[in-house]
Amino acid sequence: MLMFKIAFRNIFRQKRRTIFTALTIFGGFVLAAFSIGWADGSYTFIINMFTRNRLGHIQIHYKDYLNQPSIYKTISNYEEVAEKLDDMDHIESWTPRLFAAGLLSLHDQSTGAQLTGIQPEKENQATRFRQKIIKGELFEKADHKTVLGKGLARVLQANVGDSVVFISQAADGSMANDIYEVCGILESGDSMSDRMAFYLHLQDAQDLMVLYGQIHEIAVIVDELGRVDMMTDRLRDAFTNEDLTVEPWQEFAKSFYHAMKADMEGMWIMLIVIMLIVAVGVLNTVLMSVLERTREYGLLKAMGTKPVQIFKLVLYQVNILTFFSCLLGIALSIILNYWLSKDGITLPNAFTYGGMEFKHMYTTVNLRSILLPLITVFFTAVIVGIFPAIRAAKNDPAQSMRTH
Repeated sequence: MLMFKIAFRNIFRQKRRTIFTALTIFGGFVLAAFSIGWADGSYTFIINMFTRNRLGHIQIHYKDYLNQPSIYKTISNYEEVAEKLDDMDHIESWTPRLFAAGLLSLHDQSTGAQLTGIQPEKENQATRFRQKIIKGELFEKADHKTVLGKGLARVLQANVGDSVVFISQAADGSMANDIYEVCGILESGDSMSDRMAFYLHLQDAQDLMVLYGQIHEIAVIVDELGRVDMMTDRLRDAFTNEDLTVEPWQEFAKSFYHAMKADMEGMWIMLIVIMLIVAVGVLNTVLMSVLERTREYGLLKAMGTKPVQIFKLVLYQVNILTFFSCLLGIALSIILNYWLSKDGITLPNAFTYGGMEFKHMYTTVNLRSILLPLITVFFTAVIVGIFPAIRAAKNDPAQSMRTH
């Protein structure tokens, strides 16, 4: 207890150096907490935008559909699947889809198109589909109307009110062709997808492709991103006796997932650099303090103070300073991350990631953004304090008092 009191008093003997060290630790902590909060918030925001806007958090298909998509690999009992989904907690929404490829024509313009059959209300609940329509409106029922992607409409020189012809091969081998009125033009944020996007009401698509009552995919939205893995396991257990596969977004969007992982690894490099800055600042200050007090430590040893007590004295000094610096850092980090999680930061230049355009980024307040910097800063401070503490403990009393 005596060593602790001496260490506490020593902190205030060189106020300027103490303030400098405290600011180094405090600044490193806040920078680390902000970096983690910014990274976690940005990744969560990007993943949510990417999955909620288009693909869903989880997808259900007929077995092996993802590896080898085929018009014949359909879910024929999707109403029964839907009933199970409705009974599960943490599932926010789900939407069925049917896919096919074909040729879309308007006057003398023709191009390849990706047909997606959707249920308007379900799709809107899951992916906010209606908000993406920049011109016209979304069809409400199966009445031979279509929504085109912005890029596809530009290629065909199509506008709301025009009639387009879609040609493909139906599931029964017959020619699938029909005329549809353009009721809306959509911009999803993914220019490549919009270049081929041709949306029909699910019933119109099923009639056209002779897939009555069948779909290719069910996209599921979970209420929280952190529950995706848990809900994937629950869905797999629920459909274990059926010819269905349940995959999370990490599987059906692998390239996007790997890109996100690579970015997150960069965050750890940044954190290491921050901790090195903190370590150098703490080591410099503590070492200088020990060198200045060599005579004092020699006198303590001459009076019978054990080397282990002097060792503890130096470490107490480091830990007390680190504790109060981190305490202030925690308060400022929570305030800063909370504020930016609500208002976000407007980027000077919008960027595209995974086909999506982003103009704002947000931080997040979570336990990791506080606990990880706290552990790292304390660990760093203790480690770099050990060498000066050993030096102080090994001082020879006679030599220290004679030369200092």
